[in-house]
Amino acid sequence: MARCSFCGYVLEPGTGTVLVKNDGRIFTFCSMKCEKNLLKLGREPRYVKWTKVARKDKNA
Repeated sequence: MARCSFCGYVLEPGTGTVLVKNDGRIFTFCSMKCEKNLLKLGREPRYVKWTKVARKDKNA
C-alpha cells in the first residue's frame, strides 16, 4: 500500500496520482489538495495542521 507523500493517507491500489521527477524521486498524492500544497505552494507537511505528521508532532 502506498502512502500520500504529503498527508500520509493510505492509498488504495489504483487510486491517487503518481509523479516521478527527473532525478528519480517518486511522489504519490491522494488528492489535488496535497499535490498543490507540496509542489506549487511549497508547504512542509509538519506545519499544516490537517496532515498526519502534524497531528503526530502535536501529540508527542
